[in-house]
Amino acid sequence: MIDDPVNKHYKFTIPREDLMTPGHSACPGCGEPLALRYLLKALGPRTVINLPAGCAAIIPGVWPRYSLKVPLVDHAFECTAAVSSGIRAALDKKGVEDVTVVGWAGDGGTVDIGLQALSGAVDRSTDFLYVMYDNEAYMNTGIQCSGATPCGAWTTTTPGGKHIQKRHDKKPIMEMMIANGIVYGGTVSVAYPEDFIRTIRRAKSIKGPKFIHAYSPCPSGWRMDPRKAIEVSRLAVRTGMFPLYEFQEGRYRFTKEIKKRKPVEEYLRLQGRFKHLTPADVAEVQALVDREYEELEAKVEAGRR
Repeated sequence: MIDDPVNKHYKFTIPREDLMTPGHSACPGCGEPLALRYLLKALGPRTVINLPAGCAAIIPGVWPRYSLKVPLVDHAFECTAAVSSGIRAALDKKGVEDVTVVGWAGDGGTVDIGLQALSGAVDRSTDFLYVMYDNEAYMNTGIQCSGATPCGAWTTTTPGGKHIQKRHDKKPIMEMMIANGIVYGGTVSVAYPEDFIRTIRRAKSIKGPKFIHAYSPCPSGWRMDPRKAIEVSRLAVRTGMFPLYEFQEGRYRFTKEIKKRKPVEEYLRLQGRFKHLTPADVAEVQALVDREYEELEAKVEAGRR
């Protein structure tokens, strides 16, 4: 039994049933199948997923070797949220209310290519759950930089060398969605499955447009040991590179509060995509993370008043 820190009287058990089975075609150490597995454990079989071109379109496999036990709609890169709106409208027309519609897209398909459709779906108050699995680049097409690639990271379009080529940090997609009008937002990491499932269940319980930012390591694109995917994911949270928090009714709250953050160097050194960074570059990344984390802490503290 797992306690929910928001509702002290509520406990839940992680379901034993898996709606994502073995036999998928993800790379070793990939975070995406774990994220899908946790998502479906939280939502259950009354779920419809739609997704664009990308890793997620390949990972489930080809019929009859299909690893998902829920319906899935595949579509063009830019229209995840638009297709979600269409599915929701069709279900509503048929009087089906107990099915969760999930738009599932990567960072490139969300913060860049699919941003217009996502904003439109939120404007329409579509009752759906949008999940951005964030592997911090266009991994399926050759590891190109996306709007969610972190400061200093190597990609094939930001090759590094002696200096940081991408000096700004990730596009603040959560803040953009909050300004757009989502009713709930949350960040989740595959390194913290209990927190992941809690957050998804909380989102499911609320009617309206919800946005989930899911941290999803990519060993091949990040040039790291696949066996260290969970270690790297955990360090992302503990260093403040990827804080776990939620937003609801105008308030921010940490779902996993880190009392003493580790230096970002511990996170960076496990990934070849950061190996070109000099000590001065690492200090620049640390200063950026510190500033953004302190801004988030201020928002959380404001919500406690």
